[in-house]
Amino acid sequence: MRPAADIITIRRAQVEEVESIVECLESAFEPFRSQYTRDAFRDTVLSSEAIRERMVHMTVYVAIATEREVVGTVASALEGGDGHLRGMAVRPAWQGRRIADQLLLVAEKDLLAGGCVRITLDTTVPLQRAIRFYQRNGFVPSGRVTDFFGMPLYEYVKPLIP
Repeated sequence: MRPAADIITIRRAQVEEVESIVECLESAFEPFRSQYTRDAFRDTVLSSEAIRERMVHMTVYVAIATEREVVGTVASALEGGDGHLRGMAVRPAWQGRRIADQLLLVAEKDLLAGGCVRITLDTTVPLQRAIRFYQRNGFVPSGRVTDFFGMPLYEYVKPLIP
């Protein structure tokens, strides 16, 4: 059942939201568990401790519904002129409501403001809907493929123009 219309707020995550972020990742990636290796899934659906660590080294954003539920998340990092996105997820009941678009827009704006000239992200074959989303938003395959705990990991890039 789809939630009632809510106002969604995109902002930086707070430490007290770590458990809700974990739940968001778990619900978004559970349908793909059987297509991931055990270690790849563990690196995708982070523990609470790993989320806290990510919050130290990256900017973690959340999409919050009016009832204060974390319904989406993404993290970004900026090094030099390159930005990188990780952990984009939207709870299944909230998918199709442009929450991922809002998360991406906020992350891109912040990266651009920090001097970012290109964004990279990595994804796996099971995430075809996500790949189509990234392509609609200007990401193209770079041709770089690495090993992700026994699975191919495909890099996508997007130039940012100030």
